[in-house]
Amino acid sequence: MPILEARNVSKSYSIDGRPITVLDDVSLAVAAGEFLVVRGASGSGKSTLLTILSGLDRPDLGRIVMEGKDITELSEDDLAPLRN
Repeated sequence: MPILEARNVSKSYSIDGRPITVLDDVSLAVAAGEFLVVRGASGSGKSTLLTILSGLDRPDLGRIVMEGKDITELSEDDLAPLRN
């Protein structure tokens, strides 16, 4: 069982009224003890992915599952202990 999963995650922002898709249907699974590197060009969505995986931001679509628990819709109070 993965300790962290992103399931079909998408995220867009609006810049000058124009939607910019930063993440488009991203899925990944990280097993316990696994080492993961996120790399890519500037502006490719690395920081957006990490903020969504950590619960600091929410995806427009998709789910984030941490240790079997879907954290996508958790309240800020419920997310705080996970972030620590």
